[in-house]
Amino acid sequence: MKKYMILLVVVLVLQACTTEPEEKHVAIEGVNLALDPGDDFFRYANSIWYDTAQIPPSQAGVGAYMFMNYPQRIRLQGILDSVAQADSPQGSIGQKVGDFYASGMDMATINERSYDPIKPILSNIESINSVSSLMEFVAAQSMAGNSSIIGFNVGPDDQNSSMNIAHAGQTGIGLPTRDYYFNTDPSTSKIQEAYKTYLATLFELTGTNASEAETKANLVYDIEKQLAASHRNRVELRDVKANYNKMAVADLNKKQPNISWSAMLENLGAETDSIDIGQPAYYEKLNQLLKSISLDDWKVYLSAKTIGNYAGILSQPFIDAEFELSKVLSGQSVQRSRGEVMASMVDNLLGEALGQLYVKKYFPESAKKRMLELVNNFQKAYAIRIDKLEWMSDSTKVKAKEKLAAMNKKIGYPDSWRDYSNVEIQKGKFFENVVSAIKARYEYQLAKLGNPVDKSEWFTTPSTVTAYNNPSGNQIVFPAGILQPPYFDNNADDALNYGGIGMVIGHEITHTFDDQGAQYDKDGNVKNWWTEEDFAKFRARTQQVIDQYSTFTVLDSVHVKGAMTVGENTADISGVAVAYDAFKMTEQGQDTTRIDGFTPDQRFFLSVARIWRVKMKDEYLRLWINNNSHAPPVWRVNGPLMNTDAFYKAFDIQPGEKMYLPKEERITVW
Repeated sequence: MKKYMILLVVVLVLQACTTEPEEKHVAIEGVNLALDPGDDFFRYANSIWYDTAQIPPSQAGVGAYMFMNYPQRIRLQGILDSVAQADSPQGSIGQKVGDFYASGMDMATINERSYDPIKPILSNIESINSVSSLMEFVAAQSMAGNSSIIGFNVGPDDQNSSMNIAHAGQTGIGLPTRDYYFNTDPSTSKIQEAYKTYLATLFELTGTNASEAETKANLVYDIEKQLAASHRNRVELRDVKANYNKMAVADLNKKQPNISWSAMLENLGAETDSIDIGQPAYYEKLNQLLKSISLDDWKVYLSAKTIGNYAGILSQPFIDAEFELSKVLSGQSVQRSRGEVMASMVDNLLGEALGQLYVKKYFPESAKKRMLELVNNFQKAYAIRIDKLEWMSDSTKVKAKEKLAAMNKKIGYPDSWRDYSNVEIQKGKFFENVVSAIKARYEYQLAKLGNPVDKSEWFTTPSTVTAYNNPSGNQIVFPAGILQPPYFDNNADDALNYGGIGMVIGHEITHTFDDQGAQYDKDGNVKNWWTEEDFAKFRARTQQVIDQYSTFTVLDSVHVKGAMTVGENTADISGVAVAYDAFKMTEQGQDTTRIDGFTPDQRFFLSVARIWRVKMKDEYLRLWINNNSHAPPVWRVNGPLMNTDAFYKAFDIQPGEKMYLPKEERITVW
């Protein structure tokens, strides 16, 4: 028996030593092999899913990307349901997020209070008797999150990115952009009427009769339209240098006496002798309107802004009014559940407190480590691409690689968490809890003024499905929320991860060198580091991107706005290219072994298509086209792949197929 047991042990040990490690394998589902990949790769990769996917009634879309935040909110709701029932110590993270959530779930108390919480604010509006007292009210409300006519914030100085300064941007309107006030197409006209109805409803809910409410709504709309006329459009807002206008407060006082910048900044608690006026034409117009529009009309306008600002945290009729407008804008058919609403609100106002609970439950340290390895590999791959650029001189390549090497990488969650000790949270006091959180957020921002920039600060919460590039900090950020399938999967082969999160990594790195990011140096300052000839060549290539994407359509005839989306489209094209380069450096990338019938290269491109597997309502797609700086999902797949030589080889794309472009028409920027 002893000899038998020893022999068995030896056999088992030998088996353990010789058994091949289990290969990582995740199936790619939903590929429609009956379609031609060269005609519409988005449909080829996603149509089986797309044609059967059901958009939840409470959403405007479903699938990956931003719509993954819907299941994320359900996850957060599970965490919040748990902590809300726990007996957490007073002042702890659990107590704050739990009691905040519970207070917002208590609709009985919220409905009983109706709009009582804002009656003192509306009363303050009635006591306004001069332009100066009007501006005092505006400042007080700005500190409470109601920007109305002054868009004040604190952030890095574009000319000295290590220091925070005061900024003021265009604001004052209730529709998404200026164009909604001036376009006359049927879709926009419907939105305009819905917005006026919304304004009238707000007045009716606070005691105004229907006829007078309609009159007031039209008055508010007219003031907003006058303000909108001074706004820059979304393409103009992409001009980095034109939207930086640092001015002395003393000079602004002379130019715009009705705003009275010294008094305004003092009322905001902002001690500064200069401020960056992002869009000067707006404040010139505002200065004029403060005199030409009567105080009584301004009071009506400020009442609408106040009710609208707080509507979402008042009783159900106010929430319903907001939703009726949202239905027209986005096509969403029913309201989100209260739990989902509150999960979003806690994430928005106490995001890093909730984030600590989220990453503890859903984000292992191994994922952070693996992601850092990927990003480091991508920096190396990008440096090689820069070296190979035929259109760029050696001197500019040196500067570009210096900027690439200096890039700061943030993954998962912040190194240190924000302190919420000055936020007071009480059960049964939902309105006051929101006000306290917003006040604390304002104080947090204001404390930065005149102080060095904290390069470790995050501008999104850990649970959000997103990634971003901060040009003034020369940093790329990947929150824990996006580090999950279909973007990132520890159990997947390299082809899927490089085509998924790899494309996103390449995309975010490219923003450092897109039409806006390219104007910032390695330290985050707006400074020219190019030769004149190289920058002209670069601009010519981004113009190719604008021209090509402007030909792409959705909803049969609605064109992608190439000039508005050029930065994101450039990042998509180059993001796929560098992700493929990095993938080819891996063992699988150099192999040809098929998995589920697909080569490694084919799996890579299918993964690119899978991460933009999104279906949305027509109304929301139209809203997207008009306001989103990204191309719609179908063109985040087909657009970049049409410009990628390796895609043609992987799927044998030939002339005559709809996605085929002659080689000389394929765009390479980076």
